[in-house]
Amino acid sequence: MALFSRRQHEPRLAPELDDVPLGRVLRGIAATRRIGPQDLAVAQVERLLRDTEHDWDRRSHRIGILAHTAPALARAWREHRPSDPDALVLAAWSELATDPWNALATCRRAAEIRPGDPTPWVGALAAVRILGRPTSELAPIWREIHARDPWHREAHLQILGYLSPEEQGSHAVLRDFLDDVVAVMPPDAPTSCLPLAAAVRQYHRDLDAGGTRTLGISQYWAQPHTARWLDQALAHWMPPGRLRHAAAVADLGLLAYALSRAGRVREAGPVFAAVDGLVTPWPWSHDGDPVECYTRYAGRS
Repeated sequence: MALFSRRQHEPRLAPELDDVPLGRVLRGIAATRRIGPQDLAVAQVERLLRDTEHDWDRRSHRIGILAHTAPALARAWREHRPSDPDALVLAAWSELATDPWNALATCRRAAEIRPGDPTPWVGALAAVRILGRPTSELAPIWREIHARDPWHREAHLQILGYLSPEEQGSHAVLRDFLDDVVAVMPPDAPTSCLPLAAAVRQYHRDLDAGGTRTLGISQYWAQPHTARWLDQALAHWMPPGRLRHAAAVADLGLLAYALSRAGRVREAGPVFAAVDGLVTPWPWSHDGDPVECYTRYAGRS
């Protein structure tokens, strides 16, 4: 295929993104799941999380992927090591979708054991969001996260969802939050994707709403504020390697999607090259199968 003539990799869903050690552990988990006891996989996960040390951004990325991929392993590890903060926080994140109340309690226990780590508090934030709890319960958790990692990517994305019109907020509240964050956010912070993520979510809302809200959708990305987010992302995120946080490839994929939808296909080309076929479900899944959609848009660029 011409798309891959410049040594581009075949597009594939890659939850680990470009985190090579995480990808190796995920493959090890899949292998041990087929052959019986998972003691080796638990040891690999334990070492992987220990190696993150105080890189809270990468720690959150790895825990989120592991919790989604291997919930049974997370439960087994917690049963074997009930006072290990890594085992606790991984188990808590794995329970968010099935038992958010218990996940919340487990996150608080992990935070007590390792008070300097924001990861349990981010899990607690996710649980409070899932439970639809009031802002009065969310605010103190947010302060705990901010005191430990003021630009925590996952925490800000959780707030973005919580304050959305579909959940506990409104367009006005969401806009105020974004304005406050963007006013003081460094351009290379892990949260730099926030305004573009919000713009893509609003774009999808307008597409899904139908009726009169879709009449001007072809001009959505030409509006001054949305065009500005695209221009700023291109200026600050390229060339490849400028972003160093764990989910940088996912953010570049988001930029490639937005540029493609905006019809700025020439500018999207180098961004697709930087993504190098590492596909995330969102935002591509909104338009169908994520790998097929990624491939189609990349071909146009």
